[in-house]
Amino acid sequence: MSAPFEERSGVVPCGTPWGRWYQTLEEVFIEVRVPPGTRAKDVRCSLQSRHIALSVRGQEVLQGKLFDSTITDEGTWTLEDRKLIRIVLMKTNRDAGNCWTSLLENEYAADPWVQDQMQRKLTLERFQRENPGFDFSGAEISGNYSKGGPDFSNLEK
Repeated sequence: MSAPFEERSGVVPCGTPWGRWYQTLEEVFIEVRVPPGTRAKDVRCSLQSRHIALSVRGQEVLQGKLFDSTITDEGTWTLEDRKLIRIVLMKTNRDAGNCWTSLLENEYAADPWVQDQMQRKLTLERFQRENPGFDFSGAEISGNYSKGGPDFSNLEK
């Protein structure tokens, strides 16, 4: 169990016209395909608590109000291999019940099946944190795991 949970369990991506986004309990990842040969000076990226704006070579790629709040000072973007921009946003609310159903308030929503898979993964990630001696990365769960699944914190150990 040396690798982080998300590496062992994989990601549940939501495809978009410009790339994809996915999430963990703590972070939202955005991957944007850009023309090969793009340089960092061609990129303008503004990350605020509830707003994102990204343009490449003067062309707007992504702009709008985020689904939920993020920690502004911890948001980063990188240009990888001069063809992919990776943006990492740190969620303010890091609870398994805080599963973003879309990247922006009214855009890039995950379809119902993907939303269900995202919620399932966040619930398993929560179980993993609560029970570090077990490996939930390949586990299957059924039943009601929306809003982070059942709360076992009140049970005696």
